[in-house]
Amino acid sequence: MANESLRYYVSCSRLPLAVYREVAAHLRQVEGVDVDLICQKSQRFDYNQSQVEGLWIHHADDSDAVSRERVNQILTHYNLLTT
Repeated sequence: MANESLRYYVSCSRLPLAVYREVAAHLRQVEGVDVDLICQKSQRFDYNQSQVEGLWIHHADDSDAVSRERVNQILTHYNLLTT
């Protein structure tokens, strides 16, 4: 049975830009994973809000269970995994 491509969105409104970049860097080290930072779209500046709206995480069609588990571990470490 072939793996299906998986793409999902992760967001935390108060996470700083530097931490989003750190998370993205860690995720990009996982084989078969690509990450896009989504810029904040709000027209109103709020000092307490992140400069980044969220992350799109994309697993390649051929990514395995080990890669997906590693992504879950990274997201859990940063408190970004919702159950």
